[in-house]
Amino acid sequence: MTSPASSVFETTRPASADYLTRFAASDAGRDYKGRMLDALDLRAGLAVLDAGCGPGADLPALAEAVVPGGTVIGVDRDQEMLDAAAERVAAAHPCVELRLGDVHALPLDDVAVDRARTDRVLQWVDDPARALAEFHRVLRPGGRLVMGEPDWDTLVVDHPDPALSRAYTRHITERVIRNATIGRRLARLATDAGFRVPEVVPATQVFRDARVADRVFGFERTTRRAVEAGDLTEDQAAEWLHHLAHGPFFASATLYVVVAEA
Repeated sequence: MTSPASSVFETTRPASADYLTRFAASDAGRDYKGRMLDALDLRAGLAVLDAGCGPGADLPALAEAVVPGGTVIGVDRDQEMLDAAAERVAAAHPCVELRLGDVHALPLDDVAVDRARTDRVLQWVDDPARALAEFHRVLRPGGRLVMGEPDWDTLVVDHPDPALSRAYTRHITERVIRNATIGRRLARLATDAGFRVPEVVPATQVFRDARVADRVFGFERTTRRAVEAGDLTEDQAAEWLHHLAHGPFFASATLYVVVAEA
């Protein structure tokens, strides 16, 4: 699929580490990540798990909040991500440990940490309930887990033809994201895993600039996949992208910050 909007939107997917790093630095990323950090209620001496730490964008802030005497354990299943995280923390944050592992079987002993966080990881995993059980296993009694996950059904993009927007969102929820509605399910899943859930905070991200939004959503790449899947025709895709690129732009999506206590 070719489109005159290609000059506006990215046509190639950025490397995963690059995508995660730049999103963490964006206004939308800083907003909800700040809420997650506040909800963790960190202090010196605590042991903190960052599950699915990726390239380590959040590790420095966690490390600074628990020194002196604290420990931050970053876990990821991708060694390249851990290598990038190691470069980020290096000698500046000696309290950070990095471990190769999966959220379904965390490489930690029982009741090993005081706090845990996971950020936009559970939307991709095979079994979110199993991951929640693992968090409950490694947290000490009274420990706190803070999760940030989107609900992709909340993605709305303004377009003169609302049916195209609905088709685009439906393509994402049904074909792109494994656990697309995990945001709304987190409180229930955490309760089922034995947690108490004292707080759920919605963080709605609003975008008025198509280029900025595209760095999060990848409109052209996703639209191309929707055409290949038969969810949009070539003509519909061209109409959709043309308006996003040249008309007044508005999009929003809601991510939920869920606080769970062991």
